[in-house]
Parts: sequence; structure tokens; C-alpha cells
Amino acid sequence: MNGVILRWPVPIGTTINAQYYKKVLQDKLRPAIRKKQPGLLESGILFHHDNAPVHTARAVTDVLAGYNWELLEHPRYSPDLASCDFHLFPKMKEHLRGQPFETKEDIIQATKVAIKNLDKCSYVTAFKDWFQRIEKCANNGGC
Repeated sequence: MNGVILRWPVPIGTTINAQYYKKVLQDKLRPAIRKKQPGLLESGILFHHDNAPVHTARAVTDVLAGYNWELLEHPRYSPDLASCDFHLFPKMKEHLRGQPFETKEDIIQATKVAIKNLDKCSYVTAFKDWFQRIEKCANNGGC
């Protein structure tokens, strides 16, 4: 709800597998949380990601369990419940639309600026929208 904690561009040619995702959680996300949201790791984290095989792999679930993060379930076949898809990416597209990019670094920099330019209140709105979508899905017996 407080904004983007980690913006991590995946290197070209990288295969996203459980080991890679686990390493990002350990080496990038956890330190970013400690730096940007001091005390959050100790007070408890509700963690949500979709149910892609990479996210549900034993290596990943073991790491998250070891961190004592509460993992929120993501119903099968429910891409409309990923807040990045219905909130963050459309907002970023508004900022990036029509801009020419000559290098990968140009894209990374423009993306960084687009994220920084997002209104902090929009994250609260995104969380509320996400919660309403989850609640609707649960009330319908799953999505």
C-alpha cells in the first residue's frame, strides 16, 4: 500500500525459474523491504503473488515460510487479481506511451520515473480494488 518496494529488471536471456525467483526474494526483495520499510519485516508481511509454478515451487515456499511471511492465496485462473496487471502496468503505460527508446537503459530509466511519478494514494486505491476483487471471487465460490 505504500508503493513499489523493489523494481528489478530481469537481465535479457534470464530464465525465470524457482531458483532465480528465490534468489531475488532473498538478495533483492528482503533487503529492499528492510531499507525502505524499516520494521516491516518484524511486524509481519502479507505476501501475495499469483500461483505460477515458479511461485509455488518448494524452494520458494520454503523460503517464504522461513521468513514467517503470511502468503495470501491466489485462486487458480484468476489473472484479474494481480494488482500489477490492473493497476501498476496500466498506470505506467500512461506515462510511457509514445516515447521512443533507443537502449535498454532508456527503458529502465523511463520505467523508474513512471513508478516514482505515481501518486501515493493510487497504491491505497489499488489495494482496496484488489481486496474487493478477492472478496468478490470468494463470494462467487472462486473465480
